[in-house]
Amino acid sequence: MRPNRTFSDKQFAGMYQPQRARMVEVLRQRGIKDERVLQAMLEIPRHLFVPEALAAKAYGDHALPIGAMQTISQPYMVARMTELLEVDKEATVLEIGAGSGYQTAVLSAVAGRIFALERISELSRIGQANIRKIGCYNATIKCFDGTLGWSEYAPYDGILVAAGSPDIPEPLVAQLQVGGRLVLPVGTHDQQTLVRITRTAEGVVRENLESCVFVKLIGRHGWKS
Repeated sequence: MRPNRTFSDKQFAGMYQPQRARMVEVLRQRGIKDERVLQAMLEIPRHLFVPEALAAKAYGDHALPIGAMQTISQPYMVARMTELLEVDKEATVLEIGAGSGYQTAVLSAVAGRIFALERISELSRIGQANIRKIGCYNATIKCFDGTLGWSEYAPYDGILVAAGSPDIPEPLVAQLQVGGRLVLPVGTHDQQTLVRITRTAEGVVRENLESCVFVKLIGRHGWKS
């Protein structure tokens, strides 16, 4: 992978800039403190990651449909989950549920290498095209069952799962570096808790953080359908 370029030097940097600034101010008010995450979300053109008809709604703090019965996560949840990983530019991160690529792009701005999985082939192609469109070259998206992880590049310093799982997928824990963090929603179909798992030399530490609602994580170690 080539090094990532800054998003601010792209041709669309000025498009919807006031809306992005307002979005970031809302994130600050909601408690997001990591300046790297806030700067990434100030620069990355979220409107390019949603259907064109929804571009004007891209900077509201809510999820939006992206096709195939999937959604792009609300900005707050993108920022919160990214912040909880506590990764830096030396880190290798695995993302599960890449969708249209927005979360991938945010991760690429704060971590070194991003390997992202998306089970729906059409979305994986769209996501890959979107991240390349904005000059993101330190990330790649592949169509695969995310609950199995991506063992080729393990262990990971961080793993982010953007879909709700009935439990913690064991393959993802196994692919975490000691000291690494796994952030994911866990719970029922319509109500989950955001959970952070930290792998230690002795085992894992689990933190239950806040309520959330995501689409289902479907796969061998998630929901069956």
